[in-house]
Amino acid sequence: MEPNIGISGEHREGVVQILNTLLSDEYVLYTKTLNYHWNVVGPQFNDLHKFFGSQYGELAEIIDKVAERARSLVGYAIGTLTEFQEQTRLDETPGQYPNARDMLSYLLSDHDAVIRSLRVDLETCMKTFLDVGTNDFLTGLMEIHEKMAWMIRSFLRGESV
Repeated sequence: MEPNIGISGEHREGVVQILNTLLSDEYVLYTKTLNYHWNVVGPQFNDLHKFFGSQYGELAEIIDKVAERARSLVGYAIGTLTEFQEQTRLDETPGQYPNARDMLSYLLSDHDAVIRSLRVDLETCMKTFLDVGTNDFLTGLMEIHEKMAWMIRSFLRGESV
């Protein structure tokens, strides 16, 4: 049954594509953060292990919300590693185990990339697809990523890592 929510099917499909690309980015960032949680070493191991744990937990919630937003628009949320790799805008570094400072720097770079992408995507949702709801949703996610990036920047300002 087609929803009658004031957004055409074509516009909903465009928004769902944006959401699935975002879902891919979020999943790659989640996986990278989880990897760093498992593999961090050094004098701030305990602090960073907990910090990465809290960040990947927050990313897991974001992933679920993005997928559910796609479903609420009568689209499908992608859900395979192959699809995530094909659609992500982020880079991975398989087989590499950076030091703690580089882990933080890589995560910061990814959060900044997601924020930049969200700024473009939320404008597209509003101006091209006329979807105020998804625009608001993406704005909220952008604010979460901005806070997560701020926390990483704060860690990087210290001398211990």
